[in-house]
Amino acid sequence: MRTAFVESLFELAEQDSRIVLLVGDLGFGVVTPFMERLPRQFVNAGVAEQNMTGMAAGMALSGKIVFTYSIANFPVLRCLEQVRNDVCYHCANVRITAVGGGMAYGSLGPSHHATEDIAVMRTLPNMLVVAPGDPVETRLAVRALVGYNGPAYLRLGRDKEPIVHKQVPAFILGKAITVRDGRDITLISTGSMLHNAVTAAAILAEQGLQVRVLSMHTIKPLDKENLILTDSVVLVSNTN
Repeated sequence: MRTAFVESLFELAEQDSRIVLLVGDLGFGVVTPFMERLPRQFVNAGVAEQNMTGMAAGMALSGKIVFTYSIANFPVLRCLEQVRNDVCYHCANVRITAVGGGMAYGSLGPSHHATEDIAVMRTLPNMLVVAPGDPVETRLAVRALVGYNGPAYLRLGRDKEPIVHKQVPAFILGKAITVRDGRDITLISTGSMLHNAVTAAAILAEQGLQVRVLSMHTIKPLDKENLILTDSVVLVSNTN
């Protein structure tokens, strides 16, 4: 997902000089092409996520479309006050991007685990929360977020997540994607668990169950209409 994110953002930034990427001194394996080819639209803020977020808010209020990028909870919990006060209260066009949602960086310990981020970000005023299900959805989410007005949180997997969508689906912020139809059970997936949900649906289908799979890529605002319309058992999968 992170590769899809950087590649999509670079393609859009080449066409729109307002798009800026700020990183917290990491990710150079994937962000280097962006840094080298668009140096005036790239800032390495160093290991200083609070400063990075404050810079992003200031740039956004000056007319830029800013993406901040860091591992797991660093661009969220480490600088939560700046996110709330500088970004959310001013409704600034900052897209806080976290790579490695949930336990994706499990071996690095609790400091790298993003297990509270969705709950925290959903409570913040004016904040949109998006967790795409595969690289295809990631590319669509980046494009949608560039055109979105207001703060947003983009939650990504670590890397090498399998592609689920064989065709490019319609992607609307706040609207779930029906990946598979069925009437017996509905599996609702958020983030990189989508492949697991589709795999589980296929196994259940072999047992005679018709399984519906929804990719709930937007957690705030939640697609309540799709939830109300289903009268089947709902199982929720998440990346935590």
